[in-house]
Amino acid sequence: MENTIIINPATGEKVAEYDRITINEAKEKISQANKTYTGWKLKSFKERSAFMHKLADILDENKEEYAQLATQEMGKVIGQSRKEIEKCALVCRYYADNAEALLTDEIVKTEATKSYVTFQPIGVVLAVMPWNFPFYQVIRFAAPALMAGNTAVLKHASNVQGCALALEQAFEKAGFPEGAFSNLNIDSKLVEQVIEDKNIVAITLTGSDPAGRSVASIAGKNLKKTVMELGGSDAYVVLDDVDLEKATDLATLGRLQNNGQTCIAAKRFVVLEAIYDDFLALFTKKMKAAKMGEPTNEDTYYGPMARKDLRDELHEQVLKTVGQGGKLVLGGEIPNQKGAYYPATILADLKPGMEGFDNELFGPVASVIRAKDDDDAIALANNSQYGLGSGVLTSNNERGEKIALQLEAGSSFVNKLVVSDPRLPFGGVKKSGYGRELAAYGIREFVNTKTIWID
Repeated sequence: MENTIIINPATGEKVAEYDRITINEAKEKISQANKTYTGWKLKSFKERSAFMHKLADILDENKEEYAQLATQEMGKVIGQSRKEIEKCALVCRYYADNAEALLTDEIVKTEATKSYVTFQPIGVVLAVMPWNFPFYQVIRFAAPALMAGNTAVLKHASNVQGCALALEQAFEKAGFPEGAFSNLNIDSKLVEQVIEDKNIVAITLTGSDPAGRSVASIAGKNLKKTVMELGGSDAYVVLDDVDLEKATDLATLGRLQNNGQTCIAAKRFVVLEAIYDDFLALFTKKMKAAKMGEPTNEDTYYGPMARKDLRDELHEQVLKTVGQGGKLVLGGEIPNQKGAYYPATILADLKPGMEGFDNELFGPVASVIRAKDDDDAIALANNSQYGLGSGVLTSNNERGEKIALQLEAGSSFVNKLVVSDPRLPFGGVKKSGYGRELAAYGIREFVNTKTIWID
């Protein structure tokens, strides 16, 4: 059994090695999670909340250590890594303070003496998580799942196993009982056997749609509940009344944050033709000026991609798009340096049928699309197999809201980049998945919504 090797994407050097566990060891951890569940589910919200607040404190106290670890393992610029840890603490405190209210019994008036709906935990939830937000993606699922009374096991991406181990240790330090949260450092080939384990009752996955299809198929055969947060090719409609300076600032940040590797990143910019040339010129200027470099440097705007194979796949998509008639305005060349770096790249004049229009470009590459008018922009934005996030940039909020309501996506933000917020539901439609995370909708995904009738 091969160990997990961690490669720093900024240098290409090995930085750590972690022992993988066998399927039998994984099953032992799952069995422990189930044993812990029998007692954990009986604890009051107040008791669970104390543990969750302690976890938030530990995240805050160790922010720099965790941030440096995330940057080392997947290349996120250090300032964004710190913000990720801060957001983890925020989510922990949100559910610690609000879980009881979000899961309070709902009285329903019927012919019964008393009838109501109650929300009860269901057991051990498996999370299959990606590398792009190695702490936040995990906390986003774990905080509501544990506050609802479930226990959790994590199958994290291989290239961020240091982050996975750090999270497991953080839960231990916070005093959570053994098995409340466990990391399974297993080969991905063993995931099917984990899903089939009798003690796993539900699965949540964040990742690509091929990964989602595979996991959902296995879960479906075993009649287990799933939540899928999959890929996105978020369209931002840029209207002709927009402030171009503000719009291009948002576009640059939206495309380069997290080194371009975000499911809800702004990826396709659908620009009305009246301002198309001006938008493209200013956007190109700002993307070119953004500093690519060592992610631990405070003034670096964006760093390397997480792995060289992912960088090379992205480059092939760029070349394919150009071969299909797309215009390469900026970037598009692999730099001659160590690491998995790829420059800020702009593909313009894209149309349906081109790689950069139809598929997700998971890296610092922007697709710019010309639209005739509002209706054409909406049609182009919706001409996608994905529907995770979307946005409208305009100086007229009423006009922006009207368009946002017509965009086929789980989120539509006007004059702001799409973000996940614990107070609001998060998820997608079409091939971007199903189910919701966060808010009341997220914590209710993994509970038994149970009817009680007393006559």
